[in-house]
Amino acid sequence: MSRKPVPAQQGQRARVEVTFDRPQLLPQLFGEYDSNILALEERLGVYIHARGQRVVIEGSAEAVAHAREVLTELHTRVIRGEDIDTGLIDAVIAMSSEPMLTGIVRAENDEDGPPPIMIRTRNKTIVPRSMTQTAYMRALVSNDIIFALGPAGTGKTYLAVAQAVAQLITGSVKRLILSRPAVEAGERLGFLPGDMKDKVDPYLRPLYDALYDCLPAEQVERRIASGEIEIAPIAFMRGRTLADAFVILDEAQNTTPMQMKMFLTRFGQNSRMVVCGDPKQTDLPGGPSTSGLNDAVGKLEGIEGMAMVRFGIGDVVRHPIVGRIVEAYEGEGRTDA
Repeated sequence: MSRKPVPAQQGQRARVEVTFDRPQLLPQLFGEYDSNILALEERLGVYIHARGQRVVIEGSAEAVAHAREVLTELHTRVIRGEDIDTGLIDAVIAMSSEPMLTGIVRAENDEDGPPPIMIRTRNKTIVPRSMTQTAYMRALVSNDIIFALGPAGTGKTYLAVAQAVAQLITGSVKRLILSRPAVEAGERLGFLPGDMKDKVDPYLRPLYDALYDCLPAEQVERRIASGEIEIAPIAFMRGRTLADAFVILDEAQNTTPMQMKMFLTRFGQNSRMVVCGDPKQTDLPGGPSTSGLNDAVGKLEGIEGMAMVRFGIGDVVRHPIVGRIVEAYEGEGRTDA
């Protein structure tokens, strides 16, 4: 089996060799006329060359790590008697995650410096786009409670949801709980028709958007129906102990100090909490001085098991104009936008 290598980005070339102990199964693994290998090359952007029991994978560091993991899993499926086709290949690619860190993959890299990290969900692979995002993604797997502080557009909530989905998929947690305060952002919405879900969903829409970006829609709906995923206002957290759960509080700057204390003390065994918000931007009547987020940061900074990750304007990853807008408003010292 010999084909022209798939080009990798300059400076990110990596190579890994995998040896399989059941060579008689390799024809099933590779597929007729190497169709399965060709599918892997096309989907992951790697070059795969086999000689005997040895398979060499070349490409970018991230792609090589992903391809090795997928190929190993497919070999395991063949041992179990499963037939390999493009549908199974796509499913394994979507579900694969490196076992050394839950939801985060470290790939071998021939270059100097630390290996890249990423979060894999069913829908996509997410890599950090700034140094602060890199630190944040590391904190998400190494601390019990993480405060993500900074302006809009820096990926605070999105990365937390992605990591939560990755841990839910791998079984590291049993539930994913997403919450935020139901505080109006300056406008008055008046009476909203419908049941309780209809009334609070508009406030929680950003959390739904992040979920649907990380999981197929039918999986989101199924997991919500089964209770694996719960999306609710912070008031619904009172009186509960949240064990075996990944819990995210979004727009935390709009909590009061009592709400924040109530939320943090819901922490249970085998759980992780992420608190996201912009300390400079609150919709509470009294402004930032009345925010439970600012109060918590002042009280809890430096406590063991907690991480405070601070994003700045330079970490904004939306359209470049968003960063300029944030800079313009913060330059004026505005806190009410």
